[in-house]
Amino acid sequence: MNKKHVAVAMGGYSSEFEISLQSGSVVCESLDPQKYYIYPVHLLKDGWNHVSVEGKKFPVNKADFSFSNGNETIVPDIIFNAIHGTPGEDGYLQAYLFLIGIPQTSAEFYQAALSFNKRDCLSVLKGFGVKCATSYYINQNEAYSEEEIINTVGLPCFVKPNRAGSSFGISKVYRKEEIVTAINKAFDEDSEIIIETALEGVEVSVGVFNNKDEIIVLPITEIVSENDFFDYEAKYLGKSDEITPARIPENEAEKVRTEIKRIYKLLNMTGVTRSEFIIQEGIPYLIEINTNPGISKESIIPKQVRAYGLTLTEFFDILIQNVLK
Repeated sequence: MNKKHVAVAMGGYSSEFEISLQSGSVVCESLDPQKYYIYPVHLLKDGWNHVSVEGKKFPVNKADFSFSNGNETIVPDIIFNAIHGTPGEDGYLQAYLFLIGIPQTSAEFYQAALSFNKRDCLSVLKGFGVKCATSYYINQNEAYSEEEIINTVGLPCFVKPNRAGSSFGISKVYRKEEIVTAINKAFDEDSEIIIETALEGVEVSVGVFNNKDEIIVLPITEIVSENDFFDYEAKYLGKSDEITPARIPENEAEKVRTEIKRIYKLLNMTGVTRSEFIIQEGIPYLIEINTNPGISKESIIPKQVRAYGLTLTEFFDILIQNVLK
């Protein structure tokens, strides 16, 4: 059997780089070494390096993504993209790899860029009749009126960076006096922010992936946060219960499955995505789509994959085989 060289790209340039390093480690541990040569590659602000098991760093040549393994130069057959945030989830890495002719396992560059920009993605999907919260947008250094914001979205509302993940920079606002602080906090993460009506209902998260031409929806997870919403603590520090499968009526689960499959097709997605919905009065409202969802041990996708009946080894193998020409 012709073993393929797989570089697992992890890290990135955003607040989420540590979570991405955990996701990447899980991929490296889970891939079948009988089938693949596996190379962890850290893409960080201070450089791109293949980091060997012993911790030795070998720089990546950006002309062709080649690197030394200590004995010879490796040009990977495929990149397993495990980067959350920029540059692996917003299309930059995808576009670069497309130009140098190396396949990667996530959504393509346009789909990644669009879904990473919550404002633009929701605007596109609203045009196709996808239900979303009422929203208001502000760019940095732009004058805004607190009155107008509250008249548009009401209270309570969420203030969040437009292009950031892992709940960094998000606030839930109950009183008009809190809104300026929340806006400034979101601007620390991004120069564009989105303010949305706080929907009331059950929050669910659902993974989808393609196996060649078939679109598979994973079991739905219900999110019950001890905190006021599913924030960073709830996501990563155990302050939430994630219940798979979700305790929702079958007709609501079916609505979520139908809607997310339709969205995945509409946007021409590939690879694994994870989307959040709030089910308000029986109707799923889309909150956001992640094209490089967390796959660390604590993450939702690995739990859903196991509930579906696949091991991570089998699942990651599907993602790689989908794009190996």
